[in-house]
Amino acid sequence: MKKLIAWFAALLTVVGMLGFAPAALAADFPDAKVMFESGKADVPADAAAAMKAVADFLGANADAKVQLSGFADNSGTPDVNKELAKQRALAVREALKAAGVDESRVLLQKPEDITAGEGDAARRVEITLAKVTAPVAAAEAAPAASDAAAAPAPKIDKGDTAWMMLSTLLVILMTVPGLALFYGGLVRSKNMLSVLMQVMVTFSLIVVLWFVYGYSLAFTEGNSFIGGFDRLFMKGIWDNVAGTFAPAATFSKGVYIPEIVFAAFQATFAGITCCLIVGAFAERIKFSAVLMFMVLWFTFSYAPVAHMVWYWMGPDAYASKEVADAMTAKAGLIWQWGALDFAGGTVVHINAAVAGLVGSYMVGKRVGYGREAFTPHSLTLTMVGASLLWVGWFGFNAGSALEANNFAALAFINTFAATAAAVLAWSMGEALMKGKASMLGAASGAVAGLVAITPAAGNVGILGALIIGVIAGFVCLWGVHGLKRMLGADDSLDVFGVHGVGGILGALLTGVFNSPNLGGPSAVADWVTVGMIAPDAYSIAGQVWIQAKAVLLTVVWSAVVSVIAYKIVDLVIGLRVPEDDEREGLDITSHGETAYAK
Repeated sequence: MKKLIAWFAALLTVVGMLGFAPAALAADFPDAKVMFESGKADVPADAAAAMKAVADFLGANADAKVQLSGFADNSGTPDVNKELAKQRALAVREALKAAGVDESRVLLQKPEDITAGEGDAARRVEITLAKVTAPVAAAEAAPAASDAAAAPAPKIDKGDTAWMMLSTLLVILMTVPGLALFYGGLVRSKNMLSVLMQVMVTFSLIVVLWFVYGYSLAFTEGNSFIGGFDRLFMKGIWDNVAGTFAPAATFSKGVYIPEIVFAAFQATFAGITCCLIVGAFAERIKFSAVLMFMVLWFTFSYAPVAHMVWYWMGPDAYASKEVADAMTAKAGLIWQWGALDFAGGTVVHINAAVAGLVGSYMVGKRVGYGREAFTPHSLTLTMVGASLLWVGWFGFNAGSALEANNFAALAFINTFAATAAAVLAWSMGEALMKGKASMLGAASGAVAGLVAITPAAGNVGILGALIIGVIAGFVCLWGVHGLKRMLGADDSLDVFGVHGVGGILGALLTGVFNSPNLGGPSAVADWVTVGMIAPDAYSIAGQVWIQAKAVLLTVVWSAVVSVIAYKIVDLVIGLRVPEDDEREGLDITSHGETAYAK
């Protein structure tokens, strides 16, 4: 009831009926006024009588309609006032619907006609009938009614769209050539091309699968674990005849980007996630086995985890408190829990790292592992690859804001700061441990910082990002040395040591440094009003526990899917190349070419 009143308070005037309205009908319309609290969009409890009176009148007058107009307030900045006005309008409409009024009989005022009021005028909503100048034939009135009743078209911002297309290009740059060169430089020269091929072809394969069914499974409504098939083959994402494009929600009410751009951006995430796994079993796996595994793992691990973490109905779906719980129930399971993952700590890094670790066990150790030196053949290329990853990661993290706004800027600077801090920390730790800091260590430190800040990018303050970077540098250094020895796995390029450890660390620390008491922006407490959790109400322990549950579910889900997928591939085509082929090198034996002329 309180929500209904908040909605009514949001709207200034109800003008209403489309068609001929005789004076007697107007005179019978109830004199309904609702007063909002200043700055609030909650329909007050005492508006119930007004809503019932309007509903009864419309029930007795089948041709009458009401128009919600005004929505005014002057309690904040113009942008805040406009957003509050919109929420009031939507709240009143939902309140009328709850009172039994069909939505088609409630017309919304045009956004450009909204003006801020003063005093009571900024709080009052009057419900009246619309004035008409003359009777209109039914056939002529219908289009006008349709135009008036239609809610404003979603706003597609050109700046946000341009930023998201640029971010998409930056993530592609991260993968090919960035990740490919980073991995390629770390393997022996006889396997250089095999790694480049596995990265490039895997990326291409996953992008195609994404547009065929992956996007639909991840980002359409289904259940808590997986989406549906509404976007199979990208169906309905644009109307080629009308030349119109479906909008995709961002994190701001009333702000959208073309869904086709959002789908492309997310395709790059799916692609690079699968490519990360390649580093764990590099130098000994069949090329065909890589591709078959990727199809299975992408379908049954990446798409479901992406859905569980990132799928929700969008901010505009939270039109009132009455519908908020129902909208949340339609989201992915981990989103429902309230876990924070700005750009993919769980979806990308932990998910891929666990698959890689399982693969390093199931594919087996490289021939000569532990007895022969497996030194990188070109740290120059590794450094180039790491640098491209760092540059591209700005699109990865800042682009995940889905808008060119303040939170994109926050994610941008945090990505910058955490990575630099991690480079210094890893180099310092390596110098203390080995007496010298290495180029490989600096490049690895950069990636560790990038991984750890990914879930936290737009969710922590700058000081929090620096601390996360420093901790990631030291902890991931231990991950590729101490933890790797403890696990006993031949994780060729330390996928788990960097992406797994860094991803888990970043996900947990996001719960700590998101706290407004530690300089973080806090989390949204109420998507109806977009109110944040207050400093005195924020529980670090509670949020860290939510983060831990998200991490645990991702680890278990990816591990189970990976074990099954590797086993299927092994039974169908086999996982490993013959030992002689491995000794000669996969460039020649798998692809018939070499990276370097002899």
